Amino acid sequence: MSDNPMATHGAPSWIEHRGQDGPAARAFYEKVLGWTIAELPMKDGGTYHGIMLGETPVGGFSSAPAEQGGWISYITVDDVDARFAAALEAGATALQAPFSVPGVGRIASFRDPAGATLALITYESQQG
Repeated sequence: MSDNPMATHGAPSWIEHRGQDGPAARAFYEKVLGWTIAELPMKDGGTYHGIMLGETPVGGFSSAPAEQGGWISYITVDDVDARFAAALEAGATALQAPFSVPGVGRIASFRDPAGATLALITYESQQG
């Protein structure tokens, strides 16, 4: 088993803020937690604002506004499609069907039967 959460099935590996005002949220957390927020280039030409731990991004801020703000945790899995299907079979509600993000990996999200939201990810570096 790897010590790298981005390569370990079942490990929490990323956090992402979603809210109505990304710039204000970034400024808030920079002030309150002393986070360094870096502009990370994406393969699609866009920019993602990453939360940095030294030189390593550990989370970020979604550029898509969300009506209700919150944080979402990403769990590394061996197969996003299979684990997403298993979650639905176990009573979860689909929020985002599996999709691929170039340069990142395959992602899906659901709401569990108790109402909590979780995202699954298989990083591109894990895929064959």
